Amino acid sequence: MSGCELPMGTCPDMCPAAERSQREKEHRLHRFEVAPGCHGDRPRADPQRSVKEYSRPAAGKARPPPSQLRPPSVLLATVRYLASEVAERADASRAEVANFVADRVRSVRLDLALQGVGDAEAAVVLEAALAVLLAVVARLGPDSASGPADPVLLQVQVQEGFGSLRRCYAQGAGPHPHQAAFQGLFLLYNLGSVEALREVLQLPTALRSCPALRMALAVDSAFREGNAARLFRLLRILPYLQSCAVQCHVGRARRGALARLARALSTPKGQTVPLGFMVHLLALDGPEEAQDLCQAHGLDVDGQGRVVFLRGRYTEEGLPPAGTCEALVGSKLGGRTLEEVVMAEEEDVAVTRPKAPA
Repeated sequence: MSGCELPMGTCPDMCPAAERSQREKEHRLHRFEVAPGCHGDRPRADPQRSVKEYSRPAAGKARPPPSQLRPPSVLLATVRYLASEVAERADASRAEVANFVADRVRSVRLDLALQGVGDAEAAVVLEAALAVLLAVVARLGPDSASGPADPVLLQVQVQEGFGSLRRCYAQGAGPHPHQAAFQGLFLLYNLGSVEALREVLQLPTALRSCPALRMALAVDSAFREGNAARLFRLLRILPYLQSCAVQCHVGRARRGALARLARALSTPKGQTVPLGFMVHLLALDGPEEAQDLCQAHGLDVDGQGRVVFLRGRYTEEGLPPAGTCEALVGSKLGGRTLEEVVMAEEEDVAVTRPKAPA
């Protein structure tokens, strides 16, 4: 991003006034952006809540003027607003929140790409944007009543976020104090991917020796080896954002472990294992979730709370149950807000950060 003859943004708001006015006229305001108490056929945009919408650059179209581009400080304040005010909304489904955040974070990345921002400054914004996106996507969980959400599209948005950030790291010398942590997040999100592992192993030795990246490599190794005991022991101690990144692989890892147990323990008469053992081994949220997981794979649970491994009963149908992941993910917030988690990563980086919009 640096070294290009590009303008610097001057827009002081999360959404340029011209876009607010246009979307207001066209009735394209999201309900999160409508002024409080303003209902009816012509809702008004709230300048403190409106966030610039993603608009794909058209071929041959002139670049937006600096007045339509938000500088890094405003972009970071925008991400902070998304983490504090949108991600925590109790009056919206998690799917609605994830879709809104994904679109607005995409717009943040585009604004950065269209102006001459230094790599160190850009990395701070991209890291925060990726962190909040990982968190809201992880919060979708298995809740089927959460509303419509396109998991493939959201996955693409997360991968694009990693791509923008890792290109930023590669283009400049930094400093990038949190590069090891986010390279680790990249590996955890792509657990088991040969290409992701190859890219991480090509990083400088000093970077790979950082604790966050060593932990991610250890998790990836346990996942590849099918070592469930080691894998879930490591997953229990991962910090919150790392747990959000790896959550999409938990269901598959549990299914793989259960399949190996079935191959090893199943007998014609049925061998039993206490549900408590399953809860501990697979880091489940309690005996009920362990029972549901086993029964979803054709394994019965007897009246004494034991899984019965009967030969020929284990089956796999459809996607593995995602589980609630409260122990592995949700509990790790530890009373903190998402804003505190996301913005704490940026405390030591010298970027002017205005107060988040009210």
